Amino acid sequence: MKWTAAKLRSQKGTRKISMVTAYDALSASLVDQAGIPVVLVGDSLGNTVLGYGNTLPVTMEEMLHHTAAVARGTTDALIIADMPFMSYQASVESGVINAGRFLKESGADAVKIEGGMMRAGLIETLTQNGIPVLGHIGLTPQSVKEMGYRVQGKTSEQARQLMDDAMAVEQAGAFAVVLECVPPELGEAISRSLSIPTIGIGAGAGCDGQVLVFTDLLGLSDRPVAKFVKKFANLHPLMIEALTAYKTEVEAGSYPSEEHQY
Repeated sequence: MKWTAAKLRSQKGTRKISMVTAYDALSASLVDQAGIPVVLVGDSLGNTVLGYGNTLPVTMEEMLHHTAAVARGTTDALIIADMPFMSYQASVESGVINAGRFLKESGADAVKIEGGMMRAGLIETLTQNGIPVLGHIGLTPQSVKEMGYRVQGKTSEQARQLMDDAMAVEQAGAFAVVLECVPPELGEAISRSLSIPTIGIGAGAGCDGQVLVFTDLLGLSDRPVAKFVKKFANLHPLMIEALTAYKTEVEAGSYPSEEHQY
């Protein structure tokens, strides 16, 4: 049965929520077949599959393209599209137009927006116009030029600000919020304070759910991963082994053999 934003919100306090970030039809299909309820099409595809140094160069057209591929590969999962840098920062109007494109053109069920209190007006306008929103606070990669990649909320002042941001996102109408790279005590405190689910990524076990990137949790790459990443498989060496075996057989003339010919 198809997951919706309302159904996901109702899981608060009932079950832990698993979410996977994926970027194409094949990976999304595997996530869907595993029964994971949410696929996030993250702008992290800039780093992961497009070869950019960070998420900032990712365009609307690239996000629409990959979100549509994910939509074609899934049946039941809730599909959330990450709104890329400068697709909503300039004005509420531009945010509404671009968020609407994700639902109209790519088959997304919801959008994700980085930022807390400063985005409350946009979130409220989107939700009032029938566009479900997943919030995102803590470490926000689109602000990498300002904050870098480091844990947020370590001081009491920062922790209070993040709590205020979380409350503002909830009050604006978001159905859930991502907490990225915050101390576990803060992640748990925010989770207890909200009536909407929190999805942690480096925010501890006290969150209502967790999200990891498809390529990270399966160990598809040999690149360094963040401390919060657990590799549930290590497929990279197996793929290199298979590709090397293919190369060896082609060069030796043993592939294709008779069984692989018409």
